[in-house]
Amino acid sequence: MVSLEERGPLPVGVGDLAVLAELDEAALLTGLRERFLSQHIYTAIGDILIAMNPFEPLPLYGKEVAERYRRLQTDSLPPHIFAVAARAYHAMLGRRVGGPRNQCILISGESGAGKTESAKLLLQHIMNLCKGNSQLEQQILQVNPLLEAFGNAQTVMNDNSSRFGKYIQLRFQKNTVQGAKLSEYLLEKSRVVQQDTGERNFHIFYYMFAGLSPEEKLIYGLLDPSLYRYISGQFGTQDVAQHWKYKYQEVCNALDMVGFQEQEQVDMWTVLAGVLSLGNVTFGPEESNGPVKVSEASKGWLKAAAGQFGVQEDELLKCLVCTVSVTRGEQIQRFHTQQQAEDARDSIAKMVYGRVFGWIVSKINELLAENVDPEVELREIGILDIFGFENFAVNRFEQLCINLANEQLQHFFNHHIFELEQAAYKEEGLPWETITFNNNEPILNLLLAKPLGLLSLLDEQSAFPQATDKTFVDKLNSSFKRSLHFQPARGRVLGFSIIHYAGKVQYAARGFLEKNRDNLPASVRGLFISSVTPLLSVLFTATLSRTGTLMPHMKAKVLPGVDDKFNSTRKQSAGAQFRHSLMVLMERMYSANPHFVRCIKPNSQKEPGVVDSQVVLLQLRYNGLLETIRIRRDGFSWRPSFEEFAERYGILLVKPGVSLTKESCLEILQNTDLKGWLCGKSRLFFNYWHQEQLTKCVEQMERAAVVIQKVYKGFRCKKSYLKLVAELRAQAQHLQEEAERERRQQLALEAQAQKRTLPVPTPRKRHPQPSPHPSDKSQQPPVPRPRSKLSESTPFDNFLDHSAPRPVLLTKEQTGEEAEMRKLKRGATLRWFKETQAQKVMQDDGAFPSWLHGMISRREAENLLHDKPLGCFLVRISQSRPGYILTYRGEGRCRHYMIQMQPNQRYVILGEDRAHASLTELVQYHQTMGIQPFMEILSAPCGQESSKSLDYKNLECIMLSSPAGKAETPPEKDSCSSMPSSSKPALQWFTRTKNFQKQQTLDKSETNPSSGESRQQAFSHLCSSIRLAMQEIQQVSWGVSSAKPWPLWDMWSNSAQGQERRGFHK
Repeated sequence: MVSLEERGPLPVGVGDLAVLAELDEAALLTGLRERFLSQHIYTAIGDILIAMNPFEPLPLYGKEVAERYRRLQTDSLPPHIFAVAARAYHAMLGRRVGGPRNQCILISGESGAGKTESAKLLLQHIMNLCKGNSQLEQQILQVNPLLEAFGNAQTVMNDNSSRFGKYIQLRFQKNTVQGAKLSEYLLEKSRVVQQDTGERNFHIFYYMFAGLSPEEKLIYGLLDPSLYRYISGQFGTQDVAQHWKYKYQEVCNALDMVGFQEQEQVDMWTVLAGVLSLGNVTFGPEESNGPVKVSEASKGWLKAAAGQFGVQEDELLKCLVCTVSVTRGEQIQRFHTQQQAEDARDSIAKMVYGRVFGWIVSKINELLAENVDPEVELREIGILDIFGFENFAVNRFEQLCINLANEQLQHFFNHHIFELEQAAYKEEGLPWETITFNNNEPILNLLLAKPLGLLSLLDEQSAFPQATDKTFVDKLNSSFKRSLHFQPARGRVLGFSIIHYAGKVQYAARGFLEKNRDNLPASVRGLFISSVTPLLSVLFTATLSRTGTLMPHMKAKVLPGVDDKFNSTRKQSAGAQFRHSLMVLMERMYSANPHFVRCIKPNSQKEPGVVDSQVVLLQLRYNGLLETIRIRRDGFSWRPSFEEFAERYGILLVKPGVSLTKESCLEILQNTDLKGWLCGKSRLFFNYWHQEQLTKCVEQMERAAVVIQKVYKGFRCKKSYLKLVAELRAQAQHLQEEAERERRQQLALEAQAQKRTLPVPTPRKRHPQPSPHPSDKSQQPPVPRPRSKLSESTPFDNFLDHSAPRPVLLTKEQTGEEAEMRKLKRGATLRWFKETQAQKVMQDDGAFPSWLHGMISRREAENLLHDKPLGCFLVRISQSRPGYILTYRGEGRCRHYMIQMQPNQRYVILGEDRAHASLTELVQYHQTMGIQPFMEILSAPCGQESSKSLDYKNLECIMLSSPAGKAETPPEKDSCSSMPSSSKPALQWFTRTKNFQKQQTLDKSETNPSSGESRQQAFSHLCSSIRLAMQEIQQVSWGVSSAKPWPLWDMWSNSAQGQERRGFHK
């Protein structure tokens, strides 16, 4: 073991291991260790990245670093995860050889090697490269914390281990992301009901206990976490609980940002609470010829679970203690034993949680789906973050599937790095010494072959009702007794061992058949379909695809007599679903251009700054990195055809019409300084660094072309300018001659008039007249200032410096049709504000906040803020769309931030990663937290100045219009705008009588409920049985007498919020 404290001054080492002169395990290990201990956690093997988990935060991902890795060429920069993202992004756009093509990034490694963090960094940098500044990019980034909460858990090897696999497909139109699709693989549902020593349940259960307020816990029916069996009665220290509370807030924000409705969130928390309550239901020994009974201590938990699931208590109990099947039209009822009842309880809990997780993924795909013309071709970048290879003290069915997926990914790596490359050398007749590698294809055949593969035999045994785990193991022992990769268990251990590419793993066979069958009794499905909890009904009405994906929009009707066939005829086994989903995944990856990130775990103790040479060396061996270095050093990883190469680099010949032939390719290469390439029969062979060198040559030509274009365009513009100046001078001279001619004619007329002898009248004395314009300049409206040129190119900037030269912006005169369209947009936006927003923004005193202005233009907002202090702000209604714009007085300029209202009624500043329940909450939040990217904090609101100002008219119409019982007037014809404002005192429309306030409050509660009232409506389906069950549980657990009220509930019922909500719990 080498620690940071023990090491002396070590060199950083080589950034690219493929250039090492001495190539053996010792040199490879030394290079990686020296770089890691110098906090250089990334090392390259050609175009393959090795990432060692530092187990601590490092300053490697700031804005300055991200900006360096934006460009196409990254060969001069140190190896970095951002370089992989940039390489995939530019290759997708066709800026590298081969033209535009779909890309995929494969992240692999052991559990705890840092795959999840690498996937987040890749996604972050790809979104940074898009520069679209759209809300969709922020929504995509919020998917990771959401899925981590529901799909990750603490294991003995990793504090944040992914207990499922995910493949994120980012879809682009040119360089802008248009949508995303998420595929999930094999959620470890068994973790919901059982965790081994030193492990925890899924993160979300702990986040709920730490993040929910006491009042919300009472509503959902949650008690002290030490009471719940499914989380083993464990919680955490004060610091850990505080961290979990922050994570819960992060999850809630992610749900709001992605677009989940509030009712959906309430249902989800309620269902999760029901899963925990169900786990506390225990059974006593069965009676003769009768069903097992629920123990007295857990009757309250059964009642609570039924209330949280929104079903009848007796119906839920019936599903737990017996099975009903239909044979020849006759119902047969079979009572469960105590063990079968407990298995049924755990099966329901696993099924419910699995469907909630599947619904979250399906909802994310629905909300992030691309909204483009189907005929538009979209390019794709896929990021695979899947569970790492696992070898625990006890390995079950889930570990077998996880390790199967890793075997498949290792085969994919071998296929691209070794098989395809060496096959190309032989096909083209190149001299090449074959590099041997660890081929794991026999292991895949052992697991996946039909009809005698392990999974096929598992499905065969699962189809027999009388089959047991022992008969399954006996079948394996007889079928694979001659296999080199299979070993029977010794002694009486019910299990078997498989020699994987990463080593030998012993599997405990107990539970294999049950988990593979994954049965859902039809009675349970029918029970939850009839649930009064909307979400639960949707989850069990939905069907499952062949890959196990939830499809909510394909609803299956429950018909009498076919419920019993639901599992047998329409449902595949868990193993078959996983095998099919793995096949679909590999098809996607084989059709794309791959990029590889190999994650390495430096030690097993999760300690920062420590390298365990044996742990690292073992990973280097089974990953085949030594052979990878050899083939990257001596081989030719880039092998374009003659046509591809000539089409991409024909510009280097500086002549038109370059033919796509071998001769053209050789001519192109003769004009470069490339060395070490080979020419085959149908393609060229290059080392991985040749592509960067050719890219430099192309960029040099492009820069030269830009210079030529600049000079030519300058010449054309100068010529046009001189011509225009000559025309203006000729025009000016012509006008001067015309003026001189008119002056002479006027002089001649005056001379003729002087010759006449007409009497000259005496002029009358003129009395001073009052000026038509008032002398008080403050009463005049401000003169709009022309915007600077920068304001046209920057979406939220506008200079306020009057001394700077301001060009006159020439705009096309609006036609009548354009003016009418603008008028309709304004009217629609005003109607949207009046019907959906006015009551939400209004304060308790009936007035709007001082920072809210009406539908004023950008220029009018800048006039209001011109003489205001730094940090002053206002919010105005958009003129072209339903929404708001926040105008901020910055240093010498104004910035304009677009506020978007999402379909789930959340307010978000475009580009921000936080959603808010109200506009007031958004303003209050940014009075303490800066707005990205300039981190500007709102200080003082820009209040109203006068009732005659332009920004009062729209709000005034809303305030003075009757809120109910009056036909709506189209905004474009509203008479309020013509009301003389001079007859009303300043801010008169803010004042209201008591009767008018009461009427508005009544309308507000009926038509436009506030965020608090809408939350009450979201809770409306929760019944009082949850409250009664909680009281019963406490009476049993803590000996509280029935006459004494529940202390926590008594506190809640006496609170103001409790008194408001008790009405809909009765």
